[in-house]
Amino acid sequence: MGTYDPKKHRRRSIRLKGYEYSKPGAYFITICTRRREPMFGGIVNGEMVSNEYVDIVLKCWRALEGYFRNMEPSAFVIMPNHVHGIVVINDMGMNGKSLPEIVRVFKTSSSRRINNARGTTGTPVWQRNYWEHVIRNQEAFNRIHDYILTNPKRWDLDRENPDRIEEDNFDRWLAGL
Repeated sequence: MGTYDPKKHRRRSIRLKGYEYSKPGAYFITICTRRREPMFGGIVNGEMVSNEYVDIVLKCWRALEGYFRNMEPSAFVIMPNHVHGIVVINDMGMNGKSLPEIVRVFKTSSSRRINNARGTTGTPVWQRNYWEHVIRNQEAFNRIHDYILTNPKRWDLDRENPDRIEEDNFDRWLAGL
């Protein structure tokens, strides 16, 4: 492995510059599996056909609420090679806990449990980063919530589907916000 060169190996942040991710609000997140491998099953006739790792991921998502007292996990879907979710941080504050910390705990706990189940300790499950969008109003929240719940039916249009047939209108709408 070569030496680190900051000019060549620079990772550009996708976070909003200056935004405080522990502020109360709703956040839409997407986390992809490493190399976008279809780790969680497949889509058949618009329905997710899951495997044993889906239960692990779902339990880890639901456990976040107990670990972070002042957040609530909202809509969530597990797709073959990624997950979408809405994290709501409430008015009471997070005592320094922010969206990146919530995502880190989710990724770490689910990775450990999946690796224990498949006997591959230390093997990466998720890609290094994640995508997020700050949800700014109720209309956007409702549309994103609906998108998450209907995502398996829209798999043919999903940007994370390697066999996608065309762009989804949702992607264009979200890019315009």
